[in-house]
Amino acid sequence: MRWVLHVDLDQFIAAVEVLRRPELAGRPIIVGGRGDPTERAVVSTASYEARAFGVGSGMPLRIAARKVPDAVILPVDHEAYLAASEEVMAALRAQPGAVVQVLGWDEAFMGVETEDPEAYARQLQAAVLKRTRLHCSVGIGDTLVRAKVATGFGKPAGVFRLTAANWLEVMGSRPTRDLWGVGAKVSARLAKLGITTVAQLAATDPQDLVPEFGPRMGPWYAQLGRGEGSSVVDDTPWVAHGHSRETTFQRDLTDPAHVDEAVRELTARVLEDVAAEGRPVVGLTLKVRYAPFTTTTHGRKIPETSDRDEILAHALGLASAIEAGRPIRLLGLRAEMAMPDDARQGHTPTRSGW
Repeated sequence: MRWVLHVDLDQFIAAVEVLRRPELAGRPIIVGGRGDPTERAVVSTASYEARAFGVGSGMPLRIAARKVPDAVILPVDHEAYLAASEEVMAALRAQPGAVVQVLGWDEAFMGVETEDPEAYARQLQAAVLKRTRLHCSVGIGDTLVRAKVATGFGKPAGVFRLTAANWLEVMGSRPTRDLWGVGAKVSARLAKLGITTVAQLAATDPQDLVPEFGPRMGPWYAQLGRGEGSSVVDDTPWVAHGHSRETTFQRDLTDPAHVDEAVRELTARVLEDVAAEGRPVVGLTLKVRYAPFTTTTHGRKIPETSDRDEILAHALGLASAIEAGRPIRLLGLRAEMAMPDDARQGHTPTRSGW
């Protein structure tokens, strides 16, 4: 029988840091920014020991440091995590008959043919541990959605199966925000319709969600409630839609000259990434986070071009929408690229950007 497995590395970034510094094992570890809680930065990840104190990804680093005064706070090391991730994915691809769809540094779907998916999952965990010294959790499902949700019940280092047979038994009484793809905002909108649990969402007529969420997303949320959807794991190589960079400033920017300089620097960094792809830019989006924490974006499609000066001019044009004198704590720029011909024909999957 064909199964979908979702493999998720346990506290991946923190675990990689412990491999490099074994003396940190068992201690609360927080990874974020340059490792300095006095600077503006957010938590990238936290070890289970730190999470026990309420530290989570996206939390300001200074707040995380207050929650766990004796935590070890480390800077983000992208190269180390990428190298570890590549070893993990190589271990997954080495498994017999596996189709692997990479979702990120620390997770992937696998399509496997087996009569005993739990035994396969345990064998997989052992293979990953032997090759990388990293632990992973595995969700087993008959759809991508069910496999993804199942992983949460297997953590840490466990295995859990969710199928049509036990979906409502396990998930029915849980709040809709526990579903993959349903966050706090969508859950709140569902609650306004009287839908608060997964079972209620599963029983909802998809068309009843269309007025609130539209003709595409409404039926999709109803499908999520039932755990249904695709069971196909696609290992087609990923092709980037675009590249983005952002900078959090240690002191708010208010001087227009400093804003102009920051936009120019961001553009140069993004164009370095774009140049490596060898594809022209077709759109730009500027992210602006005003103090204390209000974020807006300004985007535009542009004529297909690889001319750096032309792209910079468009980026500066977007920056003209920034509110004068209002303190800025973060700027980000994303460049959308033209897709290769085969991707335009629908042969290559794409991922969302920012």
